[in-house]
Amino acid sequence: MTAVASRALYRPDELQRTFAPRSIAVVGVSTNPASFGSITWANIARLGGFAGSMYMVNAKYNRIGETLCYPSIAALPETPDCVFVAVPRDAVESVVAECARRGVGGVVVFASGYAETGQAERAQLQQRLLALGGEAGMRIVGPNCVGYMNYGLGVIGTFGTASFKGAPRHGAIGLVSQSGAVGAALAQAQEHGLSLSHMLTCGNAVDVDVADQVAYLAADPGCKAVACLFEGMADPQRFLQAAKLCHEASKPLVVHKLGTSERGAQAAVSHTGSVAGSQAAYRAAFARAGIVMVDEVEALLDTCAFFAKAAAPKARGVAVAAVSGGACIMLADKAEEGGIDLPHPAPQTMAVLERLIPEYGAPGNPCDMTAQVLSTPEHLHECFEALMADPQYGALVVPHTYAYAPATARIEIMGRAAADHGKISCAVWLTQHLEGPGATEAQHNEHVALFRSMRHCMTALAAWHRRADWLAHEGRHISRLSSPDSKELAGNLIDLAPNSTLTEREGKEVLARYGIPVVRDALARNAEEAVAAARSCGWPVAMKVESPDIPHKTEAGVIRLDLSTEDDVRSAFDAVMERAQAVSPPARINGVLVQPMVPRGTEIMVGARVDPHFGPLVVVGLGGVFVELMQDTAVRLAPVDRQEAREMLAELRGQRALQGFRGAEPVDLDRLADVVARISEFAHDQRDRISELDVNPLICAGPRLVAVDALIAKRMPD
Repeated sequence: MTAVASRALYRPDELQRTFAPRSIAVVGVSTNPASFGSITWANIARLGGFAGSMYMVNAKYNRIGETLCYPSIAALPETPDCVFVAVPRDAVESVVAECARRGVGGVVVFASGYAETGQAERAQLQQRLLALGGEAGMRIVGPNCVGYMNYGLGVIGTFGTASFKGAPRHGAIGLVSQSGAVGAALAQAQEHGLSLSHMLTCGNAVDVDVADQVAYLAADPGCKAVACLFEGMADPQRFLQAAKLCHEASKPLVVHKLGTSERGAQAAVSHTGSVAGSQAAYRAAFARAGIVMVDEVEALLDTCAFFAKAAAPKARGVAVAAVSGGACIMLADKAEEGGIDLPHPAPQTMAVLERLIPEYGAPGNPCDMTAQVLSTPEHLHECFEALMADPQYGALVVPHTYAYAPATARIEIMGRAAADHGKISCAVWLTQHLEGPGATEAQHNEHVALFRSMRHCMTALAAWHRRADWLAHEGRHISRLSSPDSKELAGNLIDLAPNSTLTEREGKEVLARYGIPVVRDALARNAEEAVAAARSCGWPVAMKVESPDIPHKTEAGVIRLDLSTEDDVRSAFDAVMERAQAVSPPARINGVLVQPMVPRGTEIMVGARVDPHFGPLVVVGLGGVFVELMQDTAVRLAPVDRQEAREMLAELRGQRALQGFRGAEPVDLDRLADVVARISEFAHDQRDRISELDVNPLICAGPRLVAVDALIAKRMPD
């Protein structure tokens, strides 16, 4: 299948009046200062100090305080760009209809009780709002949203308590949050110095959604990077288009996805379907699009702010310097977990460190400068300068264990050294005095990224390196490995297969068209045919029941291995047929496959799944039953080339098994990458015919790779 976007993204000019208005009306302002309308008015007019025209609308009042109040949108002296609708749900539709007639640019609807209730009639109410806006070319944000903030214009357009610390600084980030409450919580990072250009929410997103908002920020000069928090989306292809706009604008996009359970995997036929569910599909698609994905919401803003400040890495090595030996050890541990290289300083760097650091310190990397260096700030600067000048290092990480005046001075010294060398410094805030001296200064420094977690710092650095690789290889051509006619030949075989799940024999015949090595076999319908097949194959042999209704033969107990005599074959035939006939519901049985035993090796699973949103995925992991038990897999969008396939193999936690673990023969990784790439080509070619594929196990020993089982599930009509 080929996934396509259902609606084009709104252009920035189509959202300009909504998110960058010159005039605003608030419907529902009242004499009750705690009402949603009154709080929204106060947030925009007083907290934000919006400089454009503002109008109160409420038919109950002529004035509220000293401000004129209008009875309707129609009565306003000008057509407002944006209207905040702070009225009960039953009154919303008439207000939105009036806005549409007046030619308003966009409305923000706070009221809840629409499609989120799960009630059909409430969903219809929501769709009527969409129809009103669509007919008038008027954008709708919400319903069931908390509003939005454009900090540069002072539009603090929300009914909740809000943070506003003035206009955004250079290097501000834009925040998009599907969850209004979580978005508001994150926006409070301004209290410790984080600079935000916007905080946009969309609630039920009847019209404007997360993808539209990300695309809008991609074109907004007020932010340098975009952070996005979302739960899910009906059309992720539009989000990928928004990500492309961010890339074209040289703005990193950092996302955190809520809801990581794999409910969609419950109906999977293959092992692949179980381990490559929706979250894996998002990861694969986001990686292909150059999106940075963080696993924890607590890492979202720190990581995005880092990307807003950091230029491309000049080197992969990272230097760690601290005034605490314990902090050095902790950072070294997290660096190893994150795959961050901490190379030893160059000789000229070591000479500087050894001269400046007391004998009870530890020059090196990590570098324990000891607290003594704090008494001579010029020594601190020389240490940072030496490490930043070392060409091995692209970043300097300094943990801050205590918040006090010297920490503030240290931030400035770190930033100066980073600026002088065009690199980035990272301050890891270990102290629990979260707003203590130095925190705000770190956020304000354009050359220092502040992290509240050592792990988040190291994962951000690793993501920085991966993104640099993505930028370097973006748009590379993927050369085809399989023959030009493989798509047609394999497709014909799939079409001719009579069942929804191909048998192992049929599946291996299909894969052989792509140059994938498969074990030969023969189908036997009785014990004597099995004996004859075994003589032809050569001893020892393996036997498996062939049935389109038994996809997982190991679990069903219908496999026998290492059969060396004719009597063994006869007994095994009777045993596996008895087990197969006991399967419930009754299975269709074609007979028994007889195969030569493949010598032992490392078992690998290579599979594919066609995701309904992102299309074909290719998966690799340890084979046999361990693929689901260990959950150690790498997933990519198909197709991949040999290089990307090698990268997938390198991601596996169990990659040591491929390197000759405990005397086993090392696997030819180039040959294995070739097979992975060919299977990915099969998945891409046949994406409209198949839903899932398993090659499990692929037995690997040195250059010998053989697929001894294959499962292909055909795509059923929608």
